[in-house]
Amino acid sequence: MQVRRNIRLLLSTLMMAAVFTACQTNAMVEQHDSDIDKKVSELLDQMTLEEKVAELTQDAPPNERLGIPMMRYSECLHGLWLPGATVYPQAIALGSTWDPESIRAMTTAIAKEARAANLTHCYSPNLDVITGDGRYGRVEESYGEDPYLVSRMGVAFIEGLQGTGKEKFDENHILATAKHFVAYPENRRGINGGFSDISERRLYEIHLPPFEAAVKEAGVGAIMPGHQDLNGVPCHMNTWLIQDLLRDEWGFDGFVVSDNNDVSRLHHMHYIAKSRKEAAVLGLQTGVDMDLVIGKNPADAAYIMNVLQDTLKSNPSLVKYVDESVTRILKMKYRLGLFDQENSDEVRPVVSTPESQELALDIAKKAVVLLKNENNLLPLNKDKIKSIAVIGPNAHEEVAEGKKYTLMGGYSGIPPYYTSVLEGIKQKVGDKIQVNYAQGASLNSDSKAGFQEAIAAAQKSDVVVLAVGGSTLTCGEGIDRDDLELFGVQNELVEAIVKTGKPVVVILINGRPLTINYIAENVPSIIESWYLGMRSGDALAEVLFGDYNPGGKLTVSFPRSVGQLPVTYLERPDFVGSGKGEYKFADKTPLYPFGFGLSYTQFEYSNLRLAKSQILPNEKTTVSVDVTNSGKLQGDEVVQMYIRDDFASVGRYDKLLKGFERISLAPGETKTVEFELNPDNLSLYNQKMEKVVEPGDFTISVGTSSMEKDLNTIKLSVR
Repeated sequence: MQVRRNIRLLLSTLMMAAVFTACQTNAMVEQHDSDIDKKVSELLDQMTLEEKVAELTQDAPPNERLGIPMMRYSECLHGLWLPGATVYPQAIALGSTWDPESIRAMTTAIAKEARAANLTHCYSPNLDVITGDGRYGRVEESYGEDPYLVSRMGVAFIEGLQGTGKEKFDENHILATAKHFVAYPENRRGINGGFSDISERRLYEIHLPPFEAAVKEAGVGAIMPGHQDLNGVPCHMNTWLIQDLLRDEWGFDGFVVSDNNDVSRLHHMHYIAKSRKEAAVLGLQTGVDMDLVIGKNPADAAYIMNVLQDTLKSNPSLVKYVDESVTRILKMKYRLGLFDQENSDEVRPVVSTPESQELALDIAKKAVVLLKNENNLLPLNKDKIKSIAVIGPNAHEEVAEGKKYTLMGGYSGIPPYYTSVLEGIKQKVGDKIQVNYAQGASLNSDSKAGFQEAIAAAQKSDVVVLAVGGSTLTCGEGIDRDDLELFGVQNELVEAIVKTGKPVVVILINGRPLTINYIAENVPSIIESWYLGMRSGDALAEVLFGDYNPGGKLTVSFPRSVGQLPVTYLERPDFVGSGKGEYKFADKTPLYPFGFGLSYTQFEYSNLRLAKSQILPNEKTTVSVDVTNSGKLQGDEVVQMYIRDDFASVGRYDKLLKGFERISLAPGETKTVEFELNPDNLSLYNQKMEKVVEPGDFTISVGTSSMEKDLNTIKLSVR
């Protein structure tokens, strides 16, 4: 009894200490912000109009008179967008890890790399929810097609980059920018920058949640609006979006930075403002604080400054908007500690460390998705293979020093090195296995001149590794497509190699889901790797030869044809099962669905249970499941939990992802995975667009993918 009392006393003491520490931290933050507010107010009083306007463009020259530092910036979608940086897997591959902690570790490392280079502002993460249209070239920049998954990845990204608690914005962390606010991929033709015309319900259910989480949970410091027209109003002049929702309702206290040249696009793209002068005023009045003007014209920044200065002098009533924006920008500079730094305008060389490169390898392995493994062709047994053919346009890449690689995805920096599939395999097998390499075809060429060399390499090998897909030449920002077939003559190359009769492993290296029907039907083993970063070949070699058991899962659905688009697991009920609600001459289901991914081992789910089977609308409970590794190899499984409100006052999606956890299990090991069911994840927007939990029955589904056959279900009653 005394031991129990001592334990209770210790726990009570620890809890009180934790509460006291939290209160101390909050008090310190409030005092710090109060001190900053005072400093900003005093500094603002000293600034001339020209100096204030200079703060509104990131490319403005440093203010020497008052010693106001600049915020040096970079993209950091999957590493700093600069030479010498560590390049991690592209965002779509990061999503496939289903592991927010890996994302947090990555951005913690990116922030340190940035600070060492004297960079303090990053234009990432991309919180766009992909809406099932692979024609859109920026699919690769997103974490996937589900708002909950994107939210979890986004919060982790921001917290790693900015820090949390007392560490937030300290000398090891930088400012994050959540973009593109909002519904940017929701266009009708898969075209970058196309207008978004959607319902209020879809906006709130699908596109706003990641940004709301970024603001309310992660405290993101900057927001970047989308290029597009949203329901008739361009985002950069949308006062409901930026003022009413973002600032007033959500309480966002950072600053809004325009996407590249987008304030001026109110004039020359959207044709709303009759001049760039009018566009500048519209952006200012809406609450766009900083105008990002890069890449188009070196004089643009100076031009915008001059336009604003002339306008403000002729209309002094607008100066109050300038003061509001400058206040928000200066406050962030103080929070980042820039006023305390010396030589704050110097950009130093970026240096990738061995530790960050090992982290890049670890994340790359977690991102690999095994789509097919007929007759357990994989993993390859080095003791039984004497020769291996490595073929395909994406099998190897060499570039001149200082030039960009094309197989790491958009917004990729230039790493100190890049390991290709060919190099990774060679390093793995050494001189024990003969490696026969042939490119076979160029990615963006119709020439078949290399086919015979590739066929010969396959014929003299025991097994073929065929690397195909895409690159920054065929996918990325502004590289939208009207079909999703393998580019060039890659399909013909695949067919030619399959006809040799040799066992074939296809590795897809690409940035968007492709229509790979022939590969799916005829190739025994298929790996989706997306873009795995600078350690690509190392990661893939470990997967191929079984040193690492793949556990990644798809976060975007694969279409069978472009005619299926948009294809996503987020479907509402229709005529399915009645003879209607189907394509007449084709399968309606995706080729590979959201949440899908195989392993070299097997997992069994059992004992799905609720802590309480009936709760009140304001109560919580938990759902638990036992997951067992019933195979012979260590492996990772991503346990997914979906919710459906069975009968409600409005239409709902068939299921919504509301929980996931990646676990690692030894052969024969069982782990219990538990998810909370609460008023947030059981809620919906009713007919009045109020977020409520409606009494009734809920179907809780837990399993290994979004497919019905992969899910176990149980009923929860809310009364």
